[in-house]
Amino acid sequence: MKLKDIYAAHKRIGGWIRRTPFEHSPILSGLFGCDVWLKLENRQLTGSFKIRGAANKMMLLRPEERGRGVVAASSGNHAQGVAYAARELGVRAVIVVPENTPGVKRDAIRALGAELIVHGSEYMEAERLAQGMSRERGMPFLSPYNDLDLIAGQGTVGLEMLEDNPDIDVVLVPVSGGGLISGVATAWKAVPGTSVVGVQTEASPVMYESIKVGRIVDIPMFDTVAEGLHGGIEQGSVTFPLCQRLVDDWIVVKEETILEAMRLLLFSQHEVVEGSGAVGVAALLEQAERFKGKRVGVVISGGNVESSILSDLATHA
Repeated sequence: MKLKDIYAAHKRIGGWIRRTPFEHSPILSGLFGCDVWLKLENRQLTGSFKIRGAANKMMLLRPEERGRGVVAASSGNHAQGVAYAARELGVRAVIVVPENTPGVKRDAIRALGAELIVHGSEYMEAERLAQGMSRERGMPFLSPYNDLDLIAGQGTVGLEMLEDNPDIDVVLVPVSGGGLISGVATAWKAVPGTSVVGVQTEASPVMYESIKVGRIVDIPMFDTVAEGLHGGIEQGSVTFPLCQRLVDDWIVVKEETILEAMRLLLFSQHEVVEGSGAVGVAALLEQAERFKGKRVGVVISGGNVESSILSDLATHA
């Protein structure tokens, strides 16, 4: 994975995606004592960065592969990206999501014209079914993270940040399977001195635990409001060595802090942000002293939130 691959992806998908703002936040900067910039992918088409990688991968499929249709597994946001790209290209898409996928994401997948299958209590169960369908039906499987073409698409998030404001000391990135941070870190490592920090949840810190021991591991996982970061990592995933090489440090945040971050973004920034997208701000809440005086770029990865969660946030404001 090289920076030139991300530039090529950005050119390829430029007509498909929205160039989202990378905005300075005076409120959060004053609150945390550092210079906070927010990359607002919650304003992206489909409400998440995931359309970037999905579009890049779909556009690179051969015509005969598209003709067979595609199958994907997702906790929701990748599915919407795949469904959107499939609709635009006239490709059949079958999407498998786990039972904890919010209704708002399921409804969006169906609205985009994909066939939706709900299977399993967590992401890896959905992925195993989708991969089996891929083998049985000869349909390309579009991984949400384990694919270099997809990672190049996700890296366009980092490229836009870099182009809009290269004077950043630390970049905070949400991490599940590692596709987003692998791409973002590839872009930012072109800038000497910028560190990239991955943020995971206490409910599912699989990449963090795997990096610690030097191999991909399975660990117990728990329910979380950040369901987009929930799930294991496929053995042999290309993201694991990329994270080992490119990610400078890790922060694991508590569930209650994620909710506090969502509330802060909603009422102080007027931004609707899902739990997965709020973990960077949760990291600032938990470790503000660590970032004092620094210029911090925070990837806000998505904004697809259940209305019931928004109501709870408002009730407990």
